[in-house]
Amino acid sequence: MTTRDVRSLGEFTFECGESIPELELAYETHGEFTGDNAVLVCHALTGSHHVASGGRGGDWATETDGQARAWWDDIVGPGKAIDTTEQFVVCVNIPGSCYGSSGPASTNPETGDPYGTEFPPVTIADWTRAQRRLLDDLGITTLAAVVGGSVGGMNVLEWIKRYPDRVERAVPVAAAARLDAQCVALDGIARRAITTDANWAGGDYYGATEPDDGLALARQLGHLMYLSKDSMARKFGRRAAGRDAARDDFPVDPAAGFFPYRDVESYLDYNAGTFVDRFDANSYLYLTRAMDDYDLAAGHTTDADALRAFDGEVLVMSFTGDWHFTTEQSESLAEACRTAGVDVAHHVVDSDHGHDAFLVEPENVGPPIADFLAHGTAGRAVTDTTTDAGESFAPVHASLFGD
Repeated sequence: MTTRDVRSLGEFTFECGESIPELELAYETHGEFTGDNAVLVCHALTGSHHVASGGRGGDWATETDGQARAWWDDIVGPGKAIDTTEQFVVCVNIPGSCYGSSGPASTNPETGDPYGTEFPPVTIADWTRAQRRLLDDLGITTLAAVVGGSVGGMNVLEWIKRYPDRVERAVPVAAAARLDAQCVALDGIARRAITTDANWAGGDYYGATEPDDGLALARQLGHLMYLSKDSMARKFGRRAAGRDAARDDFPVDPAAGFFPYRDVESYLDYNAGTFVDRFDANSYLYLTRAMDDYDLAAGHTTDADALRAFDGEVLVMSFTGDWHFTTEQSESLAEACRTAGVDVAHHVVDSDHGHDAFLVEPENVGPPIADFLAHGTAGRAVTDTTTDAGESFAPVHASLFGD
């Protein structure tokens, strides 16, 4: 059985100390709950609760509040890696987003107007606390697993840090204990692209012309972080776009007509154009700040100390071509688990897709997750690698990780 709903959970106080009178969370579930088979799947930065179609066609397979498609439909479903004939899957749209949960674009019930930038700042801890409240409301007290990719993987880490007794297994995919300085800097530029757009109007643009140019530029920077050099070279090279291609999205300098409009520019412009049709600029500001701010060790001395109370099992997954959340960062996370006495395996996928590999390589992502959910870390190498062909071998070169 597959359901999609929005649940009101009453007043909610954020980590910053500010409150909203009514927290609404949009969520989706797949399968039948038996009391001990719940799996929480945490979505990435601009994803939503629409994680899978559940085998249903129509709008279920193609759209949720503007999201183009179910974002992990190849991983979640009957007979798939996260098998909804056995597990009860819950995916929740995070507070601050714009796909049905309370966020800047939501109506403030006390004023009747959109919150805009009066919406409280959100953190990954807030996402986790809100998810717990929803699960409590659904009668789910223990999770067989928490799984998530990218910033959703940070959400996973916060779960086993904050609620270690409620989770049996955790799978952070293409994630890290914190973002590095280069990615924080790029996110900062992306936010400036939005806030310097004249139409941003201090965040009070609802019902008027929206800051589409700023949001489009922010998304283009994001795409650059999600792709590797190798994947960009393979997809685009330095090729010119088609004869009929034109720069429609941004004004150009007078000299532009002499030079080619390249494939890579056309790709970025197209994706930016589709993104601004489905996402909210203020939400992009809020969610990137939550990601930039996250630090697993916050409130503790080290990452290991933050994880020490968790007595379950962890599968860390990383991708060799990912420079947004690197394989080295994932190995550092795995080492923190070992230091904390947490059973952990680190599965490295040899891929040149970049950060997006966790979304576009289900043939490499699904099998390790399915194996881990079924058997835990038993029998797995401490660190192993999967090639593009799916062959596993161990160990990874010690020089790479220093172990």
